[in-house]
Amino acid sequence: MKGRIFDLQRFSIHDGPGIRTTVFFKGCPLRCLWCHNPEGIDPKPQLAFTPEKCIGCGECVQACPETALARNQAGRAVLDRARCNACGACAPACDTQALEMVGRDVSVEEVRAVVLRDRDYYSASGGGLTLSGGEPLAQPEFAEALLGAAQAERLHCVVETSGFAEWKLLERLLPLVDLWLYDYKETNPQLHASFTGESNQRILENLRALDRAGARLALRCPMVPEYNARKEHLDGIAALAGQLRNLAGVELLPYHRLGQSKLRRFGFTTRMPATVKPPDQTMIGAWNAHLRSRGVRLVGPLAPSAP
Repeated sequence: MKGRIFDLQRFSIHDGPGIRTTVFFKGCPLRCLWCHNPEGIDPKPQLAFTPEKCIGCGECVQACPETALARNQAGRAVLDRARCNACGACAPACDTQALEMVGRDVSVEEVRAVVLRDRDYYSASGGGLTLSGGEPLAQPEFAEALLGAAQAERLHCVVETSGFAEWKLLERLLPLVDLWLYDYKETNPQLHASFTGESNQRILENLRALDRAGARLALRCPMVPEYNARKEHLDGIAALAGQLRNLAGVELLPYHRLGQSKLRRFGFTTRMPATVKPPDQTMIGAWNAHLRSRGVRLVGPLAPSAP
């Protein structure tokens, strides 16, 4: 059993309780405007190019079978993505990692071996394994196998998901997941489609089905000024939270621009206008206050302390 990932991050502290190892799956059915892991969208391996790291050795130019790489007047590498087929021949030749292939196939045993290195940290902190992405439900067999291996080792298991999948896929994982970090991006179905490429109908249906099945849940809500950071959406979060019997809490995820540098590495341009800026602490505080006034339990590093 193998799956495709783009990162395997140890000592993760923001993807569930305690210290965790997070497996980032490659491939996602949504196209969120503000995506901060754009390398997780395409299921295929991709070539990342960081020109600032190039030292002008020219080895990559010699290695490329498609002549997609050349040298400019300064001797630095220039990539013609129209000619590049992401074969990856150039990456091993680049000692500075200016050229890197992102996306690799790994076995369950390979991941298990890495995860188990930090078992003592999990025991001390209440941590464990988290599947994230991309979208773990886009590779359900691999997700199920990883979770089964982790549960066999009695590790706490978390899945972060958009919930955009067939219910039967979530149902298969139910016995293996201790906590679902469920992304909730927009209340209005039409705006959700505009922001992500898909309606939120299936997402909400699956969320409510998980709750009925007794799954422990936490809502993770990206908040993007000028887009979903509106009173109507905050009220929608509060209303939804009030309907879920097994909700551990709501975590707000303020918009940031870290994904934009990643987009450039893959030759893409951002769809977010430059006028959209990360929120300041005053704005975040107002969101928190609005939700708390409606009885919402806030969790995560930005949650205010209880009075």
